[in-house]
Amino acid sequence: MTEIKIIPEGSPFHPENARGFARWKEWKLAAHPRAPEELVVPLGNFPNPSPAEEEAILHLCKSANMAIYDTGRRGGGDSPQLAEELKIFAARFGLTNREHHRSMRDHELVDIRVASAQERPRQGFIPYTPRRLLWHTDGYYKFGFPGAQPVRAMILHCVRQAKEGGENELLDPEVAYLRLRERNPGYIRALMAPDAMTIPEFVEEDGSVRPESKGPVFWVDAEGCLNMRYTERSRNIVWADDPLTREALDALRDLLHGGNEPFLFRVRLKPGQGLICNNVLHTRTAFVDHDEPERRRLLYRGRYTNRVTAPQPMPTT
Repeated sequence: MTEIKIIPEGSPFHPENARGFARWKEWKLAAHPRAPEELVVPLGNFPNPSPAEEEAILHLCKSANMAIYDTGRRGGGDSPQLAEELKIFAARFGLTNREHHRSMRDHELVDIRVASAQERPRQGFIPYTPRRLLWHTDGYYKFGFPGAQPVRAMILHCVRQAKEGGENELLDPEVAYLRLRERNPGYIRALMAPDAMTIPEFVEEDGSVRPESKGPVFWVDAEGCLNMRYTERSRNIVWADDPLTREALDALRDLLHGGNEPFLFRVRLKPGQGLICNNVLHTRTAFVDHDEPERRRLLYRGRYTNRVTAPQPMPTT
């Protein structure tokens, strides 16, 4: 049974608040960018955006839960200074609660690149290969157990592109929620169930255990914001075994792969560009890397347990 009691009745995300949802839907569809180019905010002084640049990023993260900032730096340089600048930039948008990750470097960010066979435990995990990444939100396995802090925001900064490929598809989770609720409000109730998605216990190479993660796909946090945890992978995922959940998942996959969603964007980040977002749904295509080590694909990633900005007022009634 969905724990609707934890969602304020006036929230547009409450499954029974049809009027509030209708008003929020009208606002959302009017405010959301129509093309990926509208997500891009050029920065004149990275890592310290001007008030206008900062406002543009905040506006996009309110209307679409994401923005692409462009520093204009195309040199592809990798340096400790860049990592420090990224942390300064993130802090301008309230992103200071970085998760601790096993692949974190000394600069407290994770470098996303193809790992060698000797790099354990990176080697063997798909983000550190040239293979495609299916639809997911980051940190979907960090939920529902003591000490778990869900990932609510992320920065993904491109240092160097691959020779070919490595594109990302992006979808605002609020759009996914909206489309599913339009189709059948029962889908939302099913995907808000506390046992909708379970990630089994995982034992790391060092013997440490990541506990079982059981929880909803969509949930509303204490600040009233809608969050999503999802993965399209088929291994080591246990979905609630009932007809409505299966139907809701089929509808979600159809949304992600049907080719009819106008707010689903495909982008290829250029060197010096980065995605700042409230943990949006995303993919990565397979890629072919450069032969020269100094030219190979490299992105910096920071993941955070708080959102890009404090909640903004939205129509609710």
